Amino acid sequence: MNNPLINPGLGTFFWMLISFGILVFILCKWGWPMLLKSLKKREDFIAEQLNAAEKARQEMQQLASHNEDLLKQAKIERDELLRNARLTSEKIVEEARVKATEEADRIVESARENINYEKLKAMHDLKNQIATLSIDIAEKLMKAELSDKQRADSLIQKELEEAHLN
Repeated sequence: MNNPLINPGLGTFFWMLISFGILVFILCKWGWPMLLKSLKKREDFIAEQLNAAEKARQEMQQLASHNEDLLKQAKIERDELLRNARLTSEKIVEEARVKATEEADRIVESARENINYEKLKAMHDLKNQIATLSIDIAEKLMKAELSDKQRADSLIQKELEEAHLN
């Protein structure tokens, strides 16, 4: 068991120690600072990204809150517009109903006036026709009565006697 790797000799140990020391010196002089610098850059980058993510999260919360406020305001405005539209439509319907009622009343009154006018006109025409018919009938009766001379004289005499009495 004289393997030099398992049981190194004093010379091998000495050169290994010097080689390790040179390696540590080179690493400490150039390697570790670069490695630490890279790690520091990476750590700073990660920290910046975390800060940016936190900032973005906060902005998203603010935007969400702002969006909720805008949504509430939009709903309020929508409700106000709908209420105004409903009131306006009710007002228009009421005005139309009032105008229609007034127009109907005016038409009914006009129709009543026309009916009364036509009724009076018809009664006047009827009276005129009755008078004309009565005169025609009386004329025909008189002609029939007065066609005979003796009858005519007796009728005239009778009318004269009645005229004196009145």
